Amino acid sequence: MNEFMEEWLPIFGEAVVQTFQMVIISHFFAVLIGIPLAILLILTRPGQSLENKWVYQILNLIINVIRSVPFIILLFFILPFTKLLVGVTIGVKGVIVPLVINAAPYIARLIESALLEVDNGVIEAYKAMGIKTRQIIWNVMLREARPAIILGLTIATVSLIGATAMAGLVGAGGLGDLAYRFGHLRYEVDVMYVTVIILIIIVQGIQSIGNRLAARLKKD
Repeated sequence: MNEFMEEWLPIFGEAVVQTFQMVIISHFFAVLIGIPLAILLILTRPGQSLENKWVYQILNLIINVIRSVPFIILLFFILPFTKLLVGVTIGVKGVIVPLVINAAPYIARLIESALLEVDNGVIEAYKAMGIKTRQIIWNVMLREARPAIILGLTIATVSLIGATAMAGLVGAGGLGDLAYRFGHLRYEVDVMYVTVIILIIIVQGIQSIGNRLAARLKKD
């Protein structure tokens, strides 16, 4: 056990850092894209202030198409675009683009669902008082939907962790790459087991934090 720890601890430590780098960076950009997309979906849907059938249907189509493509296929499919955008297709930097493209529509759909749960009566009351749509979105809908948004972002984070594991197939680094190169290709069973345990701990930790934060916001 001690020999295993001495040999593999630095390697696992680096893999965990790389996994968190991929998740944090891609999650940040996916949220920056996903939230405006969700708001646009809400505002352009039938019966809303910026109702626009074409914009709504096109956005819906784009989101549904991207979400229909498994991440591993998307990863290989957009390799030329990734190369053009960031200059590389391997390592942490090379996987950020496909992770963002994969996660942004998913986050948009989750946030859209959260915003749709806000009581329509509350929204109508603010409209009747002459409050602008922009203020209703930011000060009413997003505020009221905070618990559901936090839970949705937690789910998206867990999904991103799974995607980073698959990204190991293209040499992206992280725990997935470690499990694939050593646990699978070199039949290092101990490495595979430890990788799975670490991933379970990370996912459980993130889910617990998200649940507690959402519960606290719900009480406010």
